Amino acid sequence: MSTRTRIKICGLTREADLDAAVAAGADAVGFVLYAKSPRHVSTDRAAALAARLPPFVTPVVLLVNAAPDEIERAVEAIPNLMLQFHGDETPGQCREAGRPFLRAARMAPGFDLLDFAAQYPHAQGLLLDAHVEGYGGSGKVFDWSQIPPNVPRPVVLSGGLHAGNVAQGILQVRPSAVDVSSGVEAAKGIKDAAAIRRFCEAVRDADARIADSAT
Repeated sequence: MSTRTRIKICGLTREADLDAAVAAGADAVGFVLYAKSPRHVSTDRAAALAARLPPFVTPVVLLVNAAPDEIERAVEAIPNLMLQFHGDETPGQCREAGRPFLRAARMAPGFDLLDFAAQYPHAQGLLLDAHVEGYGGSGKVFDWSQIPPNVPRPVVLSGGLHAGNVAQGILQVRPSAVDVSSGVEAAKGIKDAAAIRRFCEAVRDADARIADSAT
C-alpha cells in the first residue's frame, strides 16, 4: 500500500509564497490570525490569499483563543476553510463553528496525549508541537519519542521541521501530515521558495523509502 504524507506550509503572508507552496505540491496552506504572531495577517488578507488557491489545496487559519465573532468572520470569508486551534479552546468551542478543525497539542514532558485526544474526538487531526511559553507555533523540535503508539486521531507533526529533519520525523513517527513554517523561511513571514521545494521533496523521499521497505 502506498503511503503519502500530507504537507502543510504555514504562516503565509505573500502571494509569491503561496504560489511557491502550491507549485511545490503542498496539500494545505496556513494563515495566522493570531495578532501577536510576527506572521499575523488579517482575515481580509487571508481571504485574498486563499482566493488564489487551486482546487484541492486546503486553506487553514491558525487561531488562539479567538472570539466567536472572529471565527465566524473567517468562516464566512474563506470557503472550504479548516480551523486550527492553538489556545485553550474547549472541545465545544472547537466544534461551534461547524468546520473541520485541527487541535494543537503542546508536547510538554509528561503530557498525556492519549487523554488529550480522547477529549477531542471530533478533531480531524492533532497537531503536535513543542511546548514553549506563549501560544502559536514554537519553531522548536520536541522529543518525538514522547508520542505514544496508537494515537486515536491522525497526527500532524510540527515544531522545528525543515528539509534536513522532516524525513527522519516521518520515518520515526509516521504522521498523517507534517506542518512547517519557520523551517522554510528567509525571514519571519517571508518564505523561501527553494526551501519550500526542498522540504516537499524530502517528504516525498521519506514516503518513497517507506513504500520501498514495505515491498
